[in-house]
Amino acid sequence: MGKKGGKSSGFISQGTHKNVSNSTRRLMRAERSDAEKLLNKQKAWVKGQNPWLTIENPNKNETNRRFIRVRMNDLRGGSAKDLEKRSYVMK
Repeated sequence: MGKKGGKSSGFISQGTHKNVSNSTRRLMRAERSDAEKLLNKQKAWVKGQNPWLTIENPNKNETNRRFIRVRMNDLRGGSAKDLEKRSYVMK
């Protein structure tokens, strides 16, 4: 029994190659300021995601690790929705 034929919609890309060069992507990434990166991470955190942040190591005895990566939920004490539930607003 043969395969049933479907309707062809023309050429479909296999997705094996990028359509933007690496140098262009690197330049676009380098143009972002630190403030813009932090704002994007904060927007993601408010949406419910848990982005990584790089902070200075609070333990000064670990001289081989000057900066460490932590999750935003650990740094802020919970997700944005958790903090919203815990906050009290006077009316």
